[in-house]
Amino acid sequence: MRIDAQGMYYKDLNGKIREAVSAGAAEIDLLNVNGQYFIGDGINKPVTLTIHGVPGNDLAAFMNGAKIVVRENAQDNIGNTMNAGKVIVHGHAGDVLGYGMRGGRVHILKDVGYRVGIHMKSYDENKPVLVAGGKAGDFFGEYMAGGVLILLGMYSDEPEKPKHGYCFGTGMHGGVIYVRGGVDEGKLSREVGVFDLTPEDKQELEGYLRDYCSDFGLDVKQVLKEKFVKIAPKSRRPYGNMYCPMPR
Repeated sequence: MRIDAQGMYYKDLNGKIREAVSAGAAEIDLLNVNGQYFIGDGINKPVTLTIHGVPGNDLAAFMNGAKIVVRENAQDNIGNTMNAGKVIVHGHAGDVLGYGMRGGRVHILKDVGYRVGIHMKSYDENKPVLVAGGKAGDFFGEYMAGGVLILLGMYSDEPEKPKHGYCFGTGMHGGVIYVRGGVDEGKLSREVGVFDLTPEDKQELEGYLRDYCSDFGLDVKQVLKEKFVKIAPKSRRPYGNMYCPMPR
């Protein structure tokens, strides 16, 4: 099924998408998308949305099982409080990706912006995974409580840019970040440390990267050629000393 979004108000477009999903559509092509907000928000059926154009903010927010493929770039807040499903972006993406994300996967081919993975969390079997193939801005993994972030630094249109920005892992108290080729330790927050991967880490990481490379037609062996490091919190309560003690 096809929906032409040319000049369409975002509420009208999302209404048409929900109608199509309710009617049983399994695959929907969205043509001429240009900044419409909230595409795919709250969808809880295994439908595939393919977006031709650049979607607006809050793509796939609260999504619970659908798959969204973006053939160009995407904007901010992808996967906001997402529960399940997958988002695949064949270009760049903006800031605050995966905010409070609780499950599912977000795969970005190229660069990402600031505050990626902020407040990501996991619960029991639900473990969100966000992979950025390019480079990242400041506050990567900020206040991260669970899940997995992976930064490759490979597929960037700006090779002169640093792989990541400052305040990396600020307030991080859960989850794990894997970075290909190492990090600039001068840009890390004091709450996190750099660790070698365990055999279990390597097995888990390879699984995530095989899935990522499959989505973009990349060679996973090429991605795995370089060593990865693990960034993890030193403490599960990095700001515990700032709280008043409980009365006895």
